Amino acid sequence: MSRSGRNPDKRVKTAKRRSASSTRWISRQLNDPYVKQAKADGYRSRAAYKLIELDERFGLLDGVQRVVDLGITPGGWSQVVRKKAPRAAIVGIDLLPTEPIEGVTILQMDFMADEAPEALESALGGAPDLVMSDMAANTVGHKQTDHLRTMGLVETAVDFAIQTLEEGGAFVAKVLAGGTDPDLLALLKRHFTVVKHAKPPASRKGSSEWYVVAQGFKGRA
Repeated sequence: MSRSGRNPDKRVKTAKRRSASSTRWISRQLNDPYVKQAKADGYRSRAAYKLIELDERFGLLDGVQRVVDLGITPGGWSQVVRKKAPRAAIVGIDLLPTEPIEGVTILQMDFMADEAPEALESALGGAPDLVMSDMAANTVGHKQTDHLRTMGLVETAVDFAIQTLEEGGAFVAKVLAGGTDPDLLALLKRHFTVVKHAKPPASRKGSSEWYVVAQGFKGRA
């Protein structure tokens, strides 16, 4: 305790084999209020609050019945859906293994694989009214390359949403600083009545991530 009676930020001792960046990451986790709140609320990651805040602003989870969670690991977004829409059918997909979540069907496979869209539709048992994606490509440290790789995932997610969504449905996906590519943004605006970018408070200030939110799917015609 400090003399004022308050707990100072936790400090992390630098281990001999731990890099400075790893030490900073651990320190940030220990002192992150969203990380602490996630543990208290039973969410698997602080990312859950990004969806909670997006839902508070856009009403994404209002009345949803069938939801697809692209890049589900570790499962925080699906946990939020389960809590806010307990009767909704939820199917998630990720290349990485994901611990089971009650009421959620999880497919461990590459979303970019040709068979993935059909597998998701089959598992869901109907057209989704919400497709959500918190996917991001593994970074290589080169901003332009990282942006292109992540936007490739976003483009595939947009295509999946347009091909599968129920009329009136919604789409939300992580993008990077600069927002959605102009051509992709134009595509979204052709198929949805409202398209906006947002940065929820739970996104770290230094993070380059933003989210594109598209609502009111017009159909595939």
